[in-house]
Amino acid sequence: MILGKVVGTVVTTISHPHYDNYRLLVVQPLTLAEEEPAGDFIAIDNTQAGVGDTVLVNREGNGARGVLNNPDGCMISVIVGIVDSLNIDSFD
Repeated sequence: MILGKVVGTVVTTISHPHYDNYRLLVVQPLTLAEEEPAGDFIAIDNTQAGVGDTVLVNREGNGARGVLNNPDGCMISVIVGIVDSLNIDSFD
């Protein structure tokens, strides 16, 4: 599971049938200031998230297929929650 920020949407004219009835969103992983930023990725939206939302993403294929109840699906990332608030405490 990772935290990310939804930064865009994906619109397709043709897509794989496993993506029917799902929105695809572009997610930017959130990192701490001292960490190297990771690249954006596409995730299936299972929560009605929108651009600007902080989300919890399952980035593991078997877990994503389980969440979407599609054991043979060709999917890796699925948004499983919208984060209401986030607090990072410093242990310095």
